[in-house]
Amino acid sequence: MILSTARLTLRPFSPADAPFILELLNQPSWITNIGDRNVHLLEDAVGYIENGPMASYARHGFGLWCVERTADRTPVGMCGILKRDYLDSPDIGFAFLERFQGQGYGMEAAAATLAYARATLHLDRMAAVVSPDNTGSIRILQRLGMRYTEPILMPGDAEPIALYRLPGTLG
Repeated sequence: MILSTARLTLRPFSPADAPFILELLNQPSWITNIGDRNVHLLEDAVGYIENGPMASYARHGFGLWCVERTADRTPVGMCGILKRDYLDSPDIGFAFLERFQGQGYGMEAAAATLAYARATLHLDRMAAVVSPDNTGSIRILQRLGMRYTEPILMPGDAEPIALYRLPGTLG
């Protein structure tokens, strides 16, 4: 376990989470807001976990974590910290299964992740990238105190996305 909140536990991903990742990465809201990651088989999901979150844990000491409801250990989403080569600071990322959206899990997990970044990882800056049409995620970022700074073009994308930053000591 990395951290916990009143209702959630955030823990590292493992290859055993492949069925959950396969479902999450293929739901319509993921495809629309994040994009197709070509994860269409369980083997692809294992590769995504090993080459994404697990590689980030080894390289940076943080990454995307599995978000589970503590009461029944049901995976509901992912949340964590990424370090992208094209950004000058780490960024917070999150995504939740559609059937668990709108229940406050995203805000709860993101707020806990941001607190962990400050207190445990001693990160002094934090960003976020989001599709300009993803109003739910933008609302969470704004509630976290993040502010829109500029559009950016991510490598391989044709359309710019929105860059948010936390002002003050973390911005």
